[in-house]
Amino acid sequence: MLMRKSGRVWLLAISLSLSLSLLTGCTGTFSLKKPQKPVQVVYRFDDHRWLELKGFNCEGELWFVDQKRGIRSQAMSQFYRIFTKPYINASERYIAVPGWSISAGVLVSKDYGRTWNRAPVNFKGEEDDGSDSPAYDNIKSLTVVNDQGFLLINQGHIYMSSLPFDDPRLEPGGPGIDYTITFRGREIAHHINAVRPGARSTWGLNYIDPRILHRLVDQYYTNFQNLPDKVPEVKNYRGWTKMQCDLNAGL
Repeated sequence: MLMRKSGRVWLLAISLSLSLSLLTGCTGTFSLKKPQKPVQVVYRFDDHRWLELKGFNCEGELWFVDQKRGIRSQAMSQFYRIFTKPYINASERYIAVPGWSISAGVLVSKDYGRTWNRAPVNFKGEEDDGSDSPAYDNIKSLTVVNDQGFLLINQGHIYMSSLPFDDPRLEPGGPGIDYTITFRGREIAHHINAVRPGARSTWGLNYIDPRILHRLVDQYYTNFQNLPDKVPEVKNYRGWTKMQCDLNAGL
C-alpha cells in the first residue's frame, strides 16, 4: 500500500515538473515581463527627417530624427500627445512641433532639431475663452515655412513667430532699444537692454497675434515688424500634412 502511494506521489511530482518546464520555456524560472513600449513614426518632414513617439495609446516620449545630419534628440520626455489638425513643416533649421495642449506652447528647435525649447502662444481675443492661448478646437492648422511658424485659427486670424533673426540692437554690445509710452497723457521713456554675452537667441520663441502687438513691447523689435498678413504658400513640400498614430500599437 505504501509502495503504491509513493508511486503516485512520484508520478505527480514528475507531472508538475513537466508542466512548469512548459510554462517557463524549459529555463527553470518563471517571470512576467512588462510589454515593451511601441515606437512608431507619427510624422515625416521628408525622406530623412521624422518624429517618433514611444509609448502606449499615442502618448509618451517624442523623438526627432534627422538621418542626413546624424541627429537624434528628445523633444519631450513624456506625456506628448499628437496634434490632429493639418500640419506642414517645410523648414529645416526652424522646426515647430505642436501638441494636444496648445496652452503649454509649441515645441521649437532653431538648430535643425539638435535642441528644443517651448514657445508660448500669446492671445487675447473675442473669438476665444479669454485665456492666454487659443482653444484646441478653434485651431485650424500649423504651417512652418521660411523659418517662421503660423498657427491659424478658424476665424482666419494667425499667431506667428517672429521673423528668423534677432534684433541687432539687442545683440551683445548693442545699444538696446529706446521707446516711449503714453500714460495718462504723459510720455514715459523706456529702455530695453541688450542681452548678456552668451544669452540664448530669442527669435522664434514666442507666437503672437499681430492684432495685439500694439499692446506688447515686442512691437519695437525689428523681427516683429513687417510681418506677413497671411500664411505664405508652401511649394514642393515632401512631407506629411497630418500626424498619424495607431492607438492600438503594442497592445
